[in-house]
Amino acid sequence: MSTRALDSIREVLDREGVDYRLLHHEPTRTSEESARVRGESVRIGGKALLMKVGDTFRLFVLSAALKLDSGAIRVRFGIRKMRFATPVELEDTTGLVPGSVPPFGPPILPFPLYVDESIIANERIAFNAGSLTDSIIMSVADYQAIAKPEVFLFGQPA
Repeated sequence: MSTRALDSIREVLDREGVDYRLLHHEPTRTSEESARVRGESVRIGGKALLMKVGDTFRLFVLSAALKLDSGAIRVRFGIRKMRFATPVELEDTTGLVPGSVPPFGPPILPFPLYVDESIIANERIAFNAGSLTDSIIMSVADYQAIAKPEVFLFGQPA
């Protein structure tokens, strides 16, 4: 799905007339590696995490400089059980590998989308766009307008 995800993202951004920068780069496995090849601060990176919250998969995006506050998510959804999607679940539901998930819900990915306030605090967002070798950098204002995420605080210092 990596090519399909990238093509879908580009189609949406182009249709909406959004300015963005597409970078093809060496494979990156960590947020720090991604920031280095993009020439951006790690805090600009949008880390997209697929979580099983109760019985529902949901996509959470936070600054790559932070870690997920699972307590904040449990409180927000009134649940006890939550966990990261396994690599097999991720591939089965998206066709993607860990680290390649773009920060978009429908129509790109079929999951409810939640964004941490740390993303909104930046002017730009940089993210892997369906592969470990393709990144997109765009304005947060455009990202918010297109992705239409629900925003709340669930990031904490790493």
